[in-house]
Amino acid sequence: MNRLLVKLAIAVAVGGLLSSNRAAAQELPPQKKAGHVEITQGPALELAHDGSAIVRWTTTNPRGDDEHFGIVRYGTDPVLLSQMAKSPIRLNRAHPETIFRVLMEGLKPQTTYYYKVTSIDAAGDSDGVESPVNHFTTPAPGQRFVAYPPQPVPKPK
Repeated sequence: MNRLLVKLAIAVAVGGLLSSNRAAAQELPPQKKAGHVEITQGPALELAHDGSAIVRWTTTNPRGDDEHFGIVRYGTDPVLLSQMAKSPIRLNRAHPETIFRVLMEGLKPQTTYYYKVTSIDAAGDSDGVESPVNHFTTPAPGQRFVAYPPQPVPKPK
């Protein structure tokens, strides 16, 4: 009988570990927002093909809530950036910098687009950083532009 109770207790403990959910997990309180956030790299076009493009940039870690959003405002007129693309990101508290990547879709081929980037927290409050206006030209249909190619994997010796 004791063996049965031990087995049952182990099964319940393992089941509890395997079925744990996020609601039961302890969530850390938000960090204090950074006093000053700056763009340390980019923004730059990472990839463009078949009507879509990805813009990438790096900032100092904005801190605050873990959930943030990268925002790209863009258009074909550098003064009228009437379109917006937004991508979520989860901050890594252990990293001093944050890399944002935002996908823009519905772009026309061989067209110059102007854009600027910023980021916001989950409440919609700005992280206090915005880039100057930049631009890129989308490739012709069937072509692609890749600025950040994957690094080759070293061959074993």
